[in-house]
Amino acid sequence: MLSVIIGIYSLYLLISIYTSIMQIGYINQAKKKEAVLLSPSEYLKAGNYGVAKEKLSIVNNFTDYLLFLAWVGFGIGYLANQFYFLQDEAVKNIVIVMGFIVINSIISLPFTYYEKFVLDQEFGFNKSTMAQWIKDTLISFVMTLLLGSLVVWGVYLILANFELWWLWSFAFIFAIIVLINMLYPTFRAMFFDKLSPLEDEVLDADIKRLMDATGFVSSGVFISDASKRDARLNAYFGGFGKAKRVVLFDTLLEKLSSKELLAVLGHELGHFAHGDIYKNIAMMGGMLFVMFAIFGNIPESLYLQLGLSQEPYVVMILFMLFMPVLGFIMMPIMGFVSRKNEYAADEMGSKLGGNGGEIELANALTKLVEENKSFPLSHPIYIFFHYTHPPVIERLKVLGVDIKGVDKSALEGQCEANI
Repeated sequence: MLSVIIGIYSLYLLISIYTSIMQIGYINQAKKKEAVLLSPSEYLKAGNYGVAKEKLSIVNNFTDYLLFLAWVGFGIGYLANQFYFLQDEAVKNIVIVMGFIVINSIISLPFTYYEKFVLDQEFGFNKSTMAQWIKDTLISFVMTLLLGSLVVWGVYLILANFELWWLWSFAFIFAIIVLINMLYPTFRAMFFDKLSPLEDEVLDADIKRLMDATGFVSSGVFISDASKRDARLNAYFGGFGKAKRVVLFDTLLEKLSSKELLAVLGHELGHFAHGDIYKNIAMMGGMLFVMFAIFGNIPESLYLQLGLSQEPYVVMILFMLFMPVLGFIMMPIMGFVSRKNEYAADEMGSKLGGNGGEIELANALTKLVEENKSFPLSHPIYIFFHYTHPPVIERLKVLGVDIKGVDKSALEGQCEANI
């Protein structure tokens, strides 16, 4: 059984690296051809950024694979032996699982640092200081320790007291996910971003008009000072019921016109009107259910081959180790549904914008591509495994924009991975 588990993870690694290599090769070929959507210089910069991200992804995936082998080979048993003196079983399980999480977090820090202060710095995204990054990292670490310990304790109690532990654990974790979605804007405002009410009264009235048209009830429209950390453009709706908030990054206000901003918000409100938020939560719930069902029925022979007993901390650590694999397997299904939803949200966003709404949304999408340095073309296999949104080229075509200069010959020639 252990050899099967390792074989599945190895296959996951090979497919992940293969898709990244195909994407790198495709971009390296495509960026030599005529620029699409962007100016030649921005097109080349976006291509270089896309390649750099995929190279980092390959290194990350391979590191995770080595960590997986180390944990299942000897790491879980070694870690557990360090806390043999703990008499309380609940405390022992919490300490071991949180120790696993802390060790993995520490190992990932160099990659986080590189992405922030090397890669993002080179391409003009990083606006954060070292002091700000350290503060954010420490806050995240403390929150992970406190909240993570409570979650692990809850799962331990379920594992120790229920025969169908996997079903009750699924219900518990799913409830936690829903709760996090409700509280995310509040927690983010408390510890990371400073939120202030939108001061532009005309824009505020226009946004509320859009919300009224879709029945979206919100506690207000807020501006986040996200530019102190990052130059990317973004916005999000958070919470449930009357606690919902509309949060706009200050970078979004700076780069988009009012009409373009309204088109983007109209798109997001389209998701609300179509119930996509709840559909996504339901799909996430389905994915979690499958994961817990699989781990709830793993034969005891696996634990024997690992040299471990079927303790709650072993089950939890194995679940976390294998979760990326199961997520990767299910991602094409979730991505396919999500891409369909994006087209429908685009249609509503263009309608809510009134006459010329599709043009404003198209202009906004083009600016988002440029400012976020998103390379507008991708290899089909990469889209299949990774994209939750349709390629922007396809979205613009549906909106009626005539896209010229798209050269698909990069799919036909030999890929230049240059790894």
